[in-house]
Amino acid sequence: MILVTGGSGFIGANFILDWLARADEAVINLDALTYAGNPENLAAAAADERYTFVQGDIGDAELVAGLLARHHPRAIIHFAAESHVDRSIHGPEAFIQTNILGTFRLLEAARAYWSGLDGRVRQQFRFVHVSTDEVYGSLAEDEPAFDETHRYEPNSPYSASKAASDHLVRAYHHTYGLPVLTSNCSNNYGPYQFPEKLIPLMIVNALAGKPLPVYGDGRQIRDWLYVGDHCSAIRRVLEAGVPGETYNVGGWNEIPNIDIVRTVCVLLDELRPLARGSCRELITHVADRPGHDRRYAIDAGRIERELGWRPAETFESGIRKTVQWYLDNPAWVRNVQTGAYRAWIDAHYPRHVG
Repeated sequence: MILVTGGSGFIGANFILDWLARADEAVINLDALTYAGNPENLAAAAADERYTFVQGDIGDAELVAGLLARHHPRAIIHFAAESHVDRSIHGPEAFIQTNILGTFRLLEAARAYWSGLDGRVRQQFRFVHVSTDEVYGSLAEDEPAFDETHRYEPNSPYSASKAASDHLVRAYHHTYGLPVLTSNCSNNYGPYQFPEKLIPLMIVNALAGKPLPVYGDGRQIRDWLYVGDHCSAIRRVLEAGVPGETYNVGGWNEIPNIDIVRTVCVLLDELRPLARGSCRELITHVADRPGHDRRYAIDAGRIERELGWRPAETFESGIRKTVQWYLDNPAWVRNVQTGAYRAWIDAHYPRHVG
């Protein structure tokens, strides 16, 4: 059995669905169900006896300790985080609470649990911390991509809070011996992504005939990773990663934001054309956000050399799958936008389950 934190969010839900499709091992999903945690993401797993949902906070030490003692997971996969830069600019405290204090309390619970294990079970236990490339700061256009030795230079409250959590995870390995693994990934995209993020926001706005807001000149460059590839990378890190080490996970797809938006428009013009004109006519440049990093780029060479992992999707194949998924799942989009899934949560999930 494994314990996944934040499993009802975008990446966590994709990971759990992928895990259940590929392995017989059971999964416990601990999620506080904040605005981006959506149980509908895991509707396909609800009837699977291998899947257990627990609503709760990673900062609830008593709850986490009880789950570990009761279920004896062989690994913790830690996705739970506040993750949207704009939200961190307007309200940083939630990011400090979840990403720093929450990770600290989870590490404390994991350390106590691991310390009580014996023999081979103790040797095989792993704590996988899923982080971001944003901890490295921003790159100039001609600078080499981030590798695992790049200095940390976070530029937003979000990235600063994730950097702090990375340092805590590292410290718990070097101080206490806790067998941790850290992954720093590039921008993910794919099914079930909350539509505050660039790609789903462009899709849902275009379908509604609303403006497609692009920050500044839109030339900010990101490396884009299809979420299914990220899930396979995490599985590989869990399986073969060396405790105490960090692995950068990227898609080898450095693309400016404006080109992402134009690509989405090309696909929508093909798959769901507007009644009149191209959705490119909806592109609207807006004032840039404070401290907007100009370029991120991941050098994923280490995970390929040492663990044999490389993304299976090209950006062209992944973005087509993503656009098609949003076209095929209008009810999911509608429920997220209207908040109907929040009522569903209140009706179906008491504070603690499992």
